[in-house]
Amino acid sequence: MNVLFNLIVVVQVLSALAIIGLVLVQHGKGADMGAAFGSGASGSLFGASGSSNFLSKSTAVAAAIFFASTLALAYFGTNRPHAAPSGGVMDRVTLPAAPKAPSAGDAVPATAPAAAPAVPAAPSTQDVPAAPAPAPAK
Repeated sequence: MNVLFNLIVVVQVLSALAIIGLVLVQHGKGADMGAAFGSGASGSLFGASGSSNFLSKSTAVAAAIFFASTLALAYFGTNRPHAAPSGGVMDRVTLPAAPKAPSAGDAVPATAPAAAPAVPAAPSTQDVPAAPAPAPAK
């Protein structure tokens, strides 16, 4: 199954590159105006009866292959056997358990720390630097 999926991806990428190349090689509709006034033959591969040339037909074939491979990838993407029933990745995510806040009826655990001081100790005055002396008046 995985090999088929990879093969379809390769076909899709190659057809996309072919479409890009073929569209860039083609000339626009305005380039055939000279052929309409008799200054030369148009670049049609299949003669005057065919209104499209080889490049436009090749582009149409590459586009059909691209759309078919896109539909195949969409089918394989939605019908994977190992996918969750709802198909979402987020359904398989496990969340870490949030810590439970203690309630009023909970007992204090046996490993509770000793009673902590309610007020931190005031800093001693020896650690506080003295205020700078006022500047003398002039």
